[in-house]
Amino acid sequence: MAKSKTPAKRARRAEANRLRNKAYKSKLKTTIKQYENAIIAEDLDTASNKLLQVTSLLDRSITKGILHKNNVARKKSALSKKLNSISQ
Repeated sequence: MAKSKTPAKRARRAEANRLRNKAYKSKLKTTIKQYENAIIAEDLDTASNKLLQVTSLLDRSITKGILHKNNVARKKSALSKKLNSISQ
């Protein structure tokens, strides 16, 4: 642990941010898994609704600084391709 006040506070803030980011990423991964399960079941209505939720969560992760914008763009593209493949 840090010896003076300022580094100790930074350490506390870093830990709080880490836990917040971990919870957000877990929520994101769960929603992506639900989307992929809907794709496997070929349920277009559920899959399209889940894709909207996943896209919204991914976009918010950029503004919160959790994921990089190129990483998010790559994920959204791959998820959209999966939906388009079963809808044709």
